[in-house]
Amino acid sequence: MTRIAICAPATRITREHAAALEQLVAEEFPEHSVYFHEQCFAEWGHFAGPDAVRLDAFLECANDPSFDAVWFAKGGYGSNRIAQAAIPFLKSAAKDKTYAGYSDCGYMLAQLYRAGIGQPVHASMPVSARSERGREAVRRMLRWFSGDNSGLEPTLDGKTPVVAFNLITLTMIAGTPLMPDLKGHVVMVEEVSEHLYSVDRLMFNLTNLLPGVAGLRLGQVTAIPENDRDFGHTPEEIAKFWCTRNGIPYLGRAQIGHYSGNCVVPFGLASPAQST
Repeated sequence: MTRIAICAPATRITREHAAALEQLVAEEFPEHSVYFHEQCFAEWGHFAGPDAVRLDAFLECANDPSFDAVWFAKGGYGSNRIAQAAIPFLKSAAKDKTYAGYSDCGYMLAQLYRAGIGQPVHASMPVSARSERGREAVRRMLRWFSGDNSGLEPTLDGKTPVVAFNLITLTMIAGTPLMPDLKGHVVMVEEVSEHLYSVDRLMFNLTNLLPGVAGLRLGQVTAIPENDRDFGHTPEEIAKFWCTRNGIPYLGRAQIGHYSGNCVVPFGLASPAQST
């Protein structure tokens, strides 16, 4: 059994979100158990409780030896405000856990990876369990918790270390104390709800801050807002342009993003995906 603790480092979820995941686990994944920290339902302006409350909830989940994994409930914005502060208070039990999430929770994953604590994993989150399309993404992660690698990003080869992030999140991390050393890594990025000119601007910044990486893969760029004029370049053309400009190998697409097909990407070296 995988015992999974769920906290919300950024924004809150509702009890209906929690109930949807609990039902899914009970009906289809009885080998797992999920525990929602009460902090997941707190509200303090934009955030799921004040910074201190979110930090304490994360530390309680991470330091509790009865849990095998910490699954972040939802993104939004806010995990950057607590990620660095958490590291000095993580105990030995925290070092053996899996930490899963994506989007804004990439701040947490980056800091944990930099500190060498546990196994950070880019993956869909419990908030998605209320919709049928979202449930399939959640199932993919629950299967991975069960040891099924069929939901891994298919380009993982087990030879080159990999990380995966939301584009704007990684761009904001670069150059800060949260940034891990990504030399020799394949860096996968995806984006949601950004104009294409913003994607271009982010790629300009990020590709100037990734020295020595093994290459970049582009995931899905979804929910692109309509602009008053056509930008004239696709997301892949943007990625290729800035990779070429800054000497980064462009390696093609990745199946990650804010969509139901979001695949699982453990940071570092992972076993290749199983054929299906």
